Amino acid sequence: MELIYGTTNPGKLNMMKELLCGTGIEITGLNELPDPPGEPGESGSTPLQNARGKAEYYFQALKRPVFSCDSGLVIDGLSEEEQPGVHVRRREGKILTDAEMTEYYAGIAARFGGKCLAHYQNGICVIFSETERYEHDGEDISGESFYLVDQAKPQKEKGFPLDCISVDPKTGRYFVDGGYDPDAWKEESGLRRFWMQVREAHRAHAAGTDEPESRGAGNR
Repeated sequence: MELIYGTTNPGKLNMMKELLCGTGIEITGLNELPDPPGEPGESGSTPLQNARGKAEYYFQALKRPVFSCDSGLVIDGLSEEEQPGVHVRRREGKILTDAEMTEYYAGIAARFGGKCLAHYQNGICVIFSETERYEHDGEDISGESFYLVDQAKPQKEKGFPLDCISVDPKTGRYFVDGGYDPDAWKEESGLRRFWMQVREAHRAHAAGTDEPESRGAGNR
């Protein structure tokens, strides 16, 4: 099973490839295509709406099976108006660089005495054809709470600037220093379970054994 991942972020692409290793699901990033389409805008108010919009855009542009993921950041203690939500990288009409993101969110942590709890809300949309798609935005694919702190470590991977100021509450270690166990995350991830459901549902769909209008694995 082969799909295009609608992202130009190398960190996100590598993480997804690691997650899907051994599943029989092969993915290709936009930057790995010989003539990638331009990026769409983000007009949704939730991660799933943005993921759906991007997946639909890339499916129409490429005419190949595609998927897209999107995230929203929720920070404890901020008002609803201040929540970054799906606009994690866009603040006050400007798209922040990695360094600017680190500085901006470290500044928020400083407002709360040096650290504050936060978590991600995620959404994913997979499109195989005009009549077959799968979506999910449940809590099982959203991350656990972590601390944003005001003291940054050097960034190691492009595209993941907040790992420099993200700390695991259980270990006290920065994400950039391996503060979470990616292997445990990979095996237990709700996202991996979602992909296994998509794989089986797609096989059934291809064999003509699924029911019309089925919502299996989040099919909508």
